[in-house]
Amino acid sequence: MSNFTEKLGIKIEKNPPEDKLTQLGVRQWPKWSCPPSKFPWTYESKETCYLLEGKVKVTPTGENESVEIAAGDFVVFPKGMSCTWDVSVAVDKHYNFE
Repeated sequence: MSNFTEKLGIKIEKNPPEDKLTQLGVRQWPKWSCPPSKFPWTYESKETCYLLEGKVKVTPTGENESVEIAAGDFVVFPKGMSCTWDVSVAVDKHYNFE
């Protein structure tokens, strides 16, 4: 049973197993963090990230709905996506650009 969803082009896996994170080397990826804030962002390349902490509402440009991501989520953002990040709980994440 997978906890995998895809919405508005954003792929999310809730609480992936630790062995998957180990296999991908996620814990060795660089880290990025930010306080609660709201800002625009464009993905110049595909980004895979794993949220250690935080809660974010991501709204792709031109969409009326948003995608909520939170601590424990393994997320893939597609290359070329422009969106607004609305961070309600400070984020700490591992990330990897392809």
